[in-house]
Formats: sequence, C-alpha cells, structure tokens
Amino acid sequence: MVEEIFKCPEGTPKRVDKILAQAFPEKSRALIQKAIEQKKVRRVDGSSLESKTKIYSGDELIIDLERQETYSLMPKNIPLNILYEDDEILVINKASGMVVHPGDGTGDDTLVHSLLYHYPKGLCPVGAPKRPGIVHRLDKETSGVMVVAKLESAHHFLVEQFAQRKTDKEYHALVQGFFSTIKGKIDQPIGRHPKNRVKMAVLEHGKPALTEWETINQFDQRFTLLRVKIHTGRTHQIRVHFSYLGHPLAGDSTYGAQKHASFNRVMLHAYSLSFMHPSSHEKLTFYAEPPSDFQSSLNDIN
Repeated sequence: MVEEIFKCPEGTPKRVDKILAQAFPEKSRALIQKAIEQKKVRRVDGSSLESKTKIYSGDELIIDLERQETYSLMPKNIPLNILYEDDEILVINKASGMVVHPGDGTGDDTLVHSLLYHYPKGLCPVGAPKRPGIVHRLDKETSGVMVVAKLESAHHFLVEQFAQRKTDKEYHALVQGFFSTIKGKIDQPIGRHPKNRVKMAVLEHGKPALTEWETINQFDQRFTLLRVKIHTGRTHQIRVHFSYLGHPLAGDSTYGAQKHASFNRVMLHAYSLSFMHPSSHEKLTFYAEPPSDFQSSLNDIN
C-alpha cells in the first residue's frame, strides 16, 4: 500500500472520480473507480467516498492508486556489463534503455530479470521482494554506474549509506543552451508535479534537493556538457533542476527539451559512484565512460 495526501485543486467542486482522473492522467479510470470502491480513496477523517461524491477546493484526501502488480519475475538472459564483483556486491555499467526493476508496463527486460538469470542463488531475497539486490536506481534512459547487493547485510549497509548521503555520485549531462559562469549550485526543493503526477517539479514545500555543476565543454551557444554532482537523491533531480533553470537536458522532452535529430535518449550518464565497502569499509570509486550512443550524439553537434 502506498498512501499519500492529495489536496484538491482550485476549480472544484467536482466528482471525486473526475478530479482524480484529471490529476493522475497516467492512471486508468477503471483503476480509480476500483480504488474508490475498495475504500482506498477516503477523507482524512477516515470517512469513505463514492465516485459521484463532490469534493471542494482545499479538501484533503488519503489516496492509494497503486496498481495490483501483474508482472512476473522469471529470469531472463540479458547481458550485464560488470565493472567489479566480489562475494557481497556487484557493480555494473547499466545500459540506456534498461529499466532497473519491474512494474506495470515495464516488460521483462529489466535489470532485476537479468540479475535473477545470472545469480539464481545469490540474490533472492535480498532487498524488497520485487527488487532483489537493488540498492538504488537510475532512470530508464540514464546509463552508467550502479551498485547491487548480493547479501542481506551488504544491502542494509549500502542502503544506509545512500539514505545518509555518504555516497558520492557524479554524472555527465548535456543541457540546452549555455551558462555565463563555469560552475554553479541549484538548491531547490522537489516534489510531485501538482498537475502531472508522472513528473516531478520544483515546489516550495517539496523535499530538499541540492545539485552542483561545472562546465566540461560548450558547443557554441546551443548545448553545454556538464559535470554534475548530486547531494540528495530525489526522483528526476538532475532533470528537474536544469529544466527549472531553463536548461533542460538534451533529449528530455518530458521536461521541456526541444526535439533534435541527434538525440534518441535523455543525455544523462552516471559517470562515477563512490561508497564504502560493506565489510572492509574501504572507500571504493568506480567509473564508466559515456557509451557510444552518448559520444556519437556529442560528435554530431560538435
């Protein structure tokens, strides 16, 4: 169950099912209707609602619109680019286009499906049942360095490091436009977009998010290649922060990038990851150069 507080927007009163359909366009009307019938949509005082119940601007509801999971976790032989491996951890260079863990509509080409094939006895049930071994995630189109836990103790240790912000993460990002300075900092809170629930946005009452950047290269005034470090791990953090500045990532139409023939993916790559090893407590740093499709796009605009 994933419950959240939903504050009704201005423009109500309207039927609760219609308000939720507008606020969550990625959810089907059948799913919303079922959630209402199952009392997964209710007022904060606990009282239930019907689909036809009218709600008003400022009303607060407790909602749970998560779908019933219908995917399987059958192992699948998908190649892994392994950077490092021992008895406790696995460090990989994730390819762009690979989803990290399964969900509705993701299919069976995820990193988890691949891990289950290559490590049939070495991962389950590490981590969440549907995410064995997964410590953190990268967006589907983001390539680069990820660490996976092979033991329960390693999983707990690594998850705590990420939660306590004791890891170092560096990305390479190509953004639209150019900057008048060679480096900067973005300290803006991020939360769920109030109108499009698939997206995130800079919001006054969002969670703290800090991003630092410096220029690697400029391509006239059209694009800038940046070295980016994030000190928090909010969903879509880099994409949201640079869109907020008016410099969306190249290829990222979700956050306002203009279409360009040179980009068939979001131009974001996890270049390096540093963390402490679960048992030796030695600080480890792993690097992965941007893949060929990323470099090819840079060559096209050079």
